[in-house]
Amino acid sequence: MNTLEQAIEKLDYKGYLDVEIPKGTDLIAEINKLRKEKNAVILAHYYQSGEIQDLADYLGDSLQLARAAAKTEADMIVFCGVHFMAEAAKILNPSKKVVLPDTKAGCSLADSCSAEGLRGLREQYPNAIVVSYINCDAGVKAESDIIVTSSNAEAIINSLPEDQEIIFAPDRNLGRYLNQVCNRKMILWDGACIVHEAFSLERIAQQMADHPNAKLIAHPEAQEGLLKFAHFIGSTSRLLDYVVENDAQEFIVATEEGILHEMQKLAPNKTLIPALVQDESCNCSECFYMKLSTLEKLYLCMKYELPEIQIEEELRVKALAAINRMLDLSEKIK
Repeated sequence: MNTLEQAIEKLDYKGYLDVEIPKGTDLIAEINKLRKEKNAVILAHYYQSGEIQDLADYLGDSLQLARAAAKTEADMIVFCGVHFMAEAAKILNPSKKVVLPDTKAGCSLADSCSAEGLRGLREQYPNAIVVSYINCDAGVKAESDIIVTSSNAEAIINSLPEDQEIIFAPDRNLGRYLNQVCNRKMILWDGACIVHEAFSLERIAQQMADHPNAKLIAHPEAQEGLLKFAHFIGSTSRLLDYVVENDAQEFIVATEEGILHEMQKLAPNKTLIPALVQDESCNCSECFYMKLSTLEKLYLCMKYELPEIQIEEELRVKALAAINRMLDLSEKIK
């Protein structure tokens, strides 16, 4: 097994500290101890594993976690999510240490868009402003005028002048949905989330036939064909609220399966059915990247304060302007 020095040397390659943990270590107790000793805050996305969700100081979707990161007084932010989320926390907190259990926790959607590509698209449409979904890297954020999340995108788009030309990146499915509900003709970057595109309309139709009283709820990152059949479309947090507040007792949930953990806790008497994907060997849509965080990696990154997220200052300041504009515009949005 690697020594700490050897693990640090391999950190860029592996993405996490591969250090042996003594057998019998109570990881949850140690994580709680380190949280107190280091004045650390643990932020976790709803798509994380249930055991990590239960440990979090703040559990939420991208907007909720961005707000928590902006307001925290902790010395160290431990982000249990994917890389672009930890980057956003660092953009908002340059003086704080931000660590991520595994830097290989990427995002297929974020990978689909580059700063160079977005600059090229802006050159084609010089009168357009760039509105980017938060699921993008710091370089894309720096090329954007406003960042949005699925929770606040509709309200922010509607706040812009009707004649304002808009480039929307990187998610074509969310952009198409926003064009419909906001009556816009935004120019869409051709990117998508492989998790939300994995759903099978045929298999979900069968689920709806098998559960005629169930409500189909979907994230707007899903494909247009699925959204047409959904009883409710909303961000991760709004899907959660809908399940809690709606009178229905059964729900077919078309988003990453991690949300079911919190949904079941808040609505214990309701039946939650993961929407089926195209791969018939799998019964739920799981984000491989989100599940790279484990208790072992979380413990090690808190103990040794690695891997640490670093962002060049000029890039950070440019990206911050777009995030701050989002936060200013969305103050009244839950």
